[in-house]
Amino acid sequence: MSERAVPQSFIASILPFMVMCVGMFIALLDIQIVASSLQDIGGGLSAAQDQIGWVQTSYLVAEIIVIPLSGWLTRVFSTRWLFTISAAGFTLASMLCGFAWSIESMIVFRALQGLLGASMIPT
Repeated sequence: MSERAVPQSFIASILPFMVMCVGMFIALLDIQIVASSLQDIGGGLSAAQDQIGWVQTSYLVAEIIVIPLSGWLTRVFSTRWLFTISAAGFTLASMLCGFAWSIESMIVFRALQGLLGASMIPT
């Protein structure tokens, strides 16, 4: 006796894809927003010109480190759990960036954003 697979509704099959697209869009948009706001961020935190670049660099380096690991992480945690944890952590790290009290704290929080944002980019 063989069982027939019950077809999923269109919404149930497309919803996970749409959620992942939104997550990827947010992670990529974050890079562009910060790039265009670096001078204002530096002015608000009284940072020197060479320190301002680390706000963007810390995010990108952390992201580059995690992207190759994301395949292994999806096997360990499952795609759904990894994406959920990453999205929640990315949101928290974004809030922390908003509350940064110095350029050093901003760099650390941006690196945390990069670590978490990399898992939201489908590989």
